[in-house]
Amino acid sequence: MNTKLHAVTDAEGRPLRFFMTAGPLSAIQASPAGQRVSDYTGAAALLSSLPKAEWLLADRGYDADWFRDALKDKGIKPCIPGRKSRGKPIKHDKRRYKRRNRIEIMFGRLKDWRRVATRYDRCPKVFLSAVALAATVMFWL
Repeated sequence: MNTKLHAVTDAEGRPLRFFMTAGPLSAIQASPAGQRVSDYTGAAALLSSLPKAEWLLADRGYDADWFRDALKDKGIKPCIPGRKSRGKPIKHDKRRYKRRNRIEIMFGRLKDWRRVATRYDRCPKVFLSAVALAATVMFWL
């Protein structure tokens, strides 16, 4: 089974929350349309547990009007570039968006853990447990 990991970090890039969704299907399981679970599923799951923040930085996969509205309702300013398929471009703070590399660095540090990087665990629950253990150690180091 393939999985996709969604994460929330603090301003320093320390992991705070994780949510796992089904990733791209394998060639054997692929449906005719090649469907996969959208990033919106992870966004909706993590939305209620977001910590207090002034800004939320996310990549294009999380660009949705409902998500932007939900963030504004929580008092969080979204810094999410618009999808390329969007008719009207969305403005975002490009200088602030460059700080999104901290979450990429966090994912890189997670992959320092061999079990996480190679995804030895076929069971998603066991894999998420390995991620949680690695994240706990990373948070304090």
